[in-house]
This record gives sequence, C-alpha cells and structure tokens, in this order.
Amino acid sequence: MKRLPIPEDVTGDEIDKDVRQELLSLPKTLADDVAKNLVMVANLLDEDPEKAYGYSRVALRLASRVAAVREAAGFAAYAVGKYSEALAEFRAARRMTGSVELWPVMADCERGLGRPEKAMAMAGEPEVQKLDRAGQVEMRLVAAGARRDMGQADAAVVTLQSPELASSAVHPWTARLRYAYADALLAVGREDEARDWFAKALEADQGGTTDASDRLAELDGVEFTDALEEADEVEDAAGDEGARDDEGPAKD
Repeated sequence: MKRLPIPEDVTGDEIDKDVRQELLSLPKTLADDVAKNLVMVANLLDEDPEKAYGYSRVALRLASRVAAVREAAGFAAYAVGKYSEALAEFRAARRMTGSVELWPVMADCERGLGRPEKAMAMAGEPEVQKLDRAGQVEMRLVAAGARRDMGQADAAVVTLQSPELASSAVHPWTARLRYAYADALLAVGREDEARDWFAKALEADQGGTTDASDRLAELDGVEFTDALEEADEVEDAAGDEGARDDEGPAKD
C-alpha cells in the first residue's frame, strides 16, 4: 500500500478523544498510523482538499471498519466534489453509529448529484427532528439550496425564515444563515433587504467564513484595487518612461 509522507511533528495524539477511543479496537501501531492520517485530513481539508482526500484514502484502506475513518473519508470526498463517493461513506458511518448527525451533509450530497428533490424529501424525514439546533440549521440551509436548485427562489426565502434567523444571538452558524438569507433575497430582487442581511452576516462573521464584505461592496458599487498590482503598474510605467529618456532625442 502506498503511504503518503507524514510530518515528524504529527503524532496522532492531536485527534479528538472520541476518535481515539474508536481506534482502540485496532492494534496500537495500526491505530497510530490511522490517527496520523486522520490528523493530516483535518489539517489539509480547507487549504488543500485534494491532498486531504489522498490521506483519507490511506486511512480508509487501513481501517475501513472504523466509523470515524468512514466519516473523514466522506468529508474529504465531499470537499473535492466526489458526491457519490462521499454519500456512500456517510451512509456507512451512519450505519455503524446510528447517529443522524450526518443527515444534512448527506442531503447536500444529493444536491451535488443533481437530485434536489431527494434533498427536499430528506428535509421532511423524522431524522431531522433528532438533530441538534446546529444540525437543524444546516438542514434548513440545504433545503433552501435545494429549493433554488429547483427554480423555487421565493420558496427558498421562506425556508430560511426561522427563529434562528430572527435571533440576535450569534452562534457558529449565524453568519452563514444570514448570508444565505441575504443571497436568497437578492435572487428574488429584494436588493435593499439583501444589503441589510449581508451587513448582519458580516457583523456575525467573526471567523471570516463568508464573503459578505465583498457582496456588500458590490451592492454599494465599490470597486477594490489590488495595491500590489497597482504598484507594479506604476513601476512598469516608470521603467518605460526611463527607457524612452535613455534613448535620447530622435536623430534626423
């Protein structure tokens, strides 16, 4: 089996204690190897999803009967747009654990596969009621996206209207929910309201998870100039002027 390089400072101890508990079913050397690959998946998932996917495949070959490995493989496949593969891994993890936690991302995989109707059907299943508050917000976001996939823009706006949206409290999902609502409003031509909600999204976006500031600037007609690019252009222009000066006066 081809292995991928693991930096020396990655020990495997960085993984969540619940995942480490799952790996206790494996021989220690194998458990450590799997843990290191899972750490690499987590570390690379946002910045280099293709590499994260590679490490997830190694972990999967080493320990396919561990639910945490199947889940990690699912998220890595999801990050690179391999929705069919991701859905299969999420389903496997769910069978192993009995948890409904992955229900929203499974529904989003259905959207990725061009089956928004299936995602909408999942939004109405009993599993949704078993989700915690964050999971229910995720399911609402997926359902709204599915509505838009089906050309039901007005219904997407209604789908996102909820106590969570109206609340002034800020949670990890608040910025994304407000952003999605703003985007849905914009899609139905309610530009002034959309601007207000992009502003609210930006206010809640402490981690920079959305581009709400860019969307606000776009609505306000503000154009940003790349300072480095502008400096390069000035420097090039100065260089051209200098070259013309060096040529001296044209001769008859």
